[in-house]
Amino acid sequence: MGVNAALAVHPASGHGAAARIAEAVADRLRPAVDRLDVLVATSVEESRALMRSSHTEGLDVLVVLGGDGAAHQGVQFCADHDVALGLVPSGTGNDLARALGTPPDALQAADALAAALRTGTRRRLDLGRTADAWFATVLCSGFDAAVNARANNLHWPTGPRRYDVAILAELAAFTPRPITLRTDEQTLELDATLVAVGNTPYYGGGVPICPRATPDDGLFDVTIIGAAGRLQLLRLLPGLRTGAHLGHPAVRTLRTRTLAIDAPGTPDGRDWPAYADGESQGTTPVTATCVPGALTVVAPLP
Repeated sequence: MGVNAALAVHPASGHGAAARIAEAVADRLRPAVDRLDVLVATSVEESRALMRSSHTEGLDVLVVLGGDGAAHQGVQFCADHDVALGLVPSGTGNDLARALGTPPDALQAADALAAALRTGTRRRLDLGRTADAWFATVLCSGFDAAVNARANNLHWPTGPRRYDVAILAELAAFTPRPITLRTDEQTLELDATLVAVGNTPYYGGGVPICPRATPDDGLFDVTIIGAAGRLQLLRLLPGLRTGAHLGHPAVRTLRTRTLAIDAPGTPDGRDWPAYADGESQGTTPVTATCVPGALTVVAPLP
């Protein structure tokens, strides 16, 4: 049975890297499929329209060439339309591709994906679900989500330094918050700095915030950083890059299929933001549910 595929290109991903390599990626994929449509979009709305059009013509596999924002949009479409997803990373974070074991080099990833297309290799993955969206990696709320929101609003500096500036700004403004967490089995009331709900381990360009998370066990791995002061948080942050934070006394972990997060606003009107796959989910309260096997991916077996 033949495979009809589409390559969704997000030209701005990786500061234009996706646009520069799109033709080379397409050349590597074409011999592995019967048909390859190239969908070039500069907005979410245009991308979704092109995906829907391709789907009406018998789309089997959607390959996303871009970063985590592009992958997030691909996840929404594929989960809703029962289309398999393939990833060729070309962004700055590439956290979903990293979790799937995809080669970080885009052309090597395209070659690996072509091989998987030829052999028909498929994996079923869990996804997280909020009221409005699917997510494949991590839903975060609190300090890390506030950093994400602040970084998105900064026009200078560019690149990773933007997040360094956002972290420093949030350290000056952020305070732990009394929150309520409702899991499958219990209700927790505590002061917290952040809550990360992991379907896969990574966010923020390779930070293993939930290092034990696996996307095929039907459960989230949740990391909670409690009421850490500014100095304590500064000392804890470097350990996030290695997973050493799990041994910190301010850190607590749990596993659950459903997690509801409720954090009341502060007197100055600052609500707790929530982000999933690096995309805004508004503010708390927010509820996430792990949906087993919600996504098919074309990727080598782990």
